Amino acid sequence: MQHRASFRMPWAILGSACLLAIAMIAPMFCIPPMEHILKEELQLTHAQTSLLFTAPMIMIVALAIPAGLIADRIGVRKAAGIGAILIAVGTVLRGTANSASTLLAFTFIYGVGLGWSFPNLPKLVSTRVPREKVGFATGIYSAGIPIGAALAMAITMPLIFPITNGYQGVFFFWSIPPIVAAVLWWILVREPSGKDSQDIVVSEVSKVTLGRVLKHRNLWILSITLLLHVFFMYSWAGWSPALMMLKGATPELAGVITSTTLWVDIPAFILMPRLADRLGLRKPFLWIPSVALALVAFAAINVPLQMSWPLMILVGISDGAKFTTVMSLIVETTSKEEVGLASGLVLSIGYSGGIIGPLVSGRVLDLTGTLDLSLFILAAVSVAAAVIVFKLPETGSKLVGKPIDTSG
Repeated sequence: MQHRASFRMPWAILGSACLLAIAMIAPMFCIPPMEHILKEELQLTHAQTSLLFTAPMIMIVALAIPAGLIADRIGVRKAAGIGAILIAVGTVLRGTANSASTLLAFTFIYGVGLGWSFPNLPKLVSTRVPREKVGFATGIYSAGIPIGAALAMAITMPLIFPITNGYQGVFFFWSIPPIVAAVLWWILVREPSGKDSQDIVVSEVSKVTLGRVLKHRNLWILSITLLLHVFFMYSWAGWSPALMMLKGATPELAGVITSTTLWVDIPAFILMPRLADRLGLRKPFLWIPSVALALVAFAAINVPLQMSWPLMILVGISDGAKFTTVMSLIVETTSKEEVGLASGLVLSIGYSGGIIGPLVSGRVLDLTGTLDLSLFILAAVSVAAAVIVFKLPETGSKLVGKPIDTSG
């Protein structure tokens, strides 16, 4: 059709979404490299320190569904933009914290903004690009997630901490990206007109009932898939610096090694959706990475420090494939008017894994002094994820001419 032939990728919008993703994630991932410092200065256990890392995900779980509903009413620009402002406010306030309780309280404010903005990025894509471009567009904005995480992991201890000479200064530094992202979001992003959205129009929320979405079988499978994956990834990212130090790395080197996963994530987030589009398949980009992550977790128990680099690379490739595929499937397996609420449901349930996983690993480290049991748990979680994805429908282009079930 004519409007498909003349479609232009909305690069300014996707760039703003990518920058917002960087700003959302970087302040969270400056915690793991400083875990040993926060534990000592604030007199916390490993499990308690992990709460400073997972608190924003608690807000994603609590707010993802309301955020999707509100975006359906007021528009994705306003909904995500409000969240961007809250992220900036919360991250600035973290730099003033002088106790564990105040730091946690300000982290929750930051988390409210994260819970408000993050679930609405899939909805932004659904209103700006045709369905056949969803995978590629998802990879573009999602690349901001590993960029932000990798930067925070790699430079917090070697560069930022020595300059600021304290965790408060580090938090102030990582409040700069949210401030910039919030300003640019409100300047560059506009609600879609009929022309801008290529005739992709989202219906009023009154046409969508929560009951209908809750009955959507595919969304529940996606939610569990994301929960298991986030359980693995946030446990891995949150505690890999500690694992590397247990293997003999310095704190600075531990952060750099861990960031390898996230640097590899960046091209993986962009290239894996394109590869899936070329092959016309989605499900292999879920179950194959799950098997790979299970093998990595088993191997990490005994491999020496120098062999940790290839494991980090494999985790990055696997994460890029799985996460972008899940985010694409949210759009591809639901009708357009349901995307906001559907993404809220999937992210709300899925990111509960990011709360549970790091807390379990922290508690294991407190009790045993090692992370071996945690790695066994991560392997089991990945095996479970590999099994459950076979219940999902295949939505790749090889099904052209066949109806895709969007009713669940």
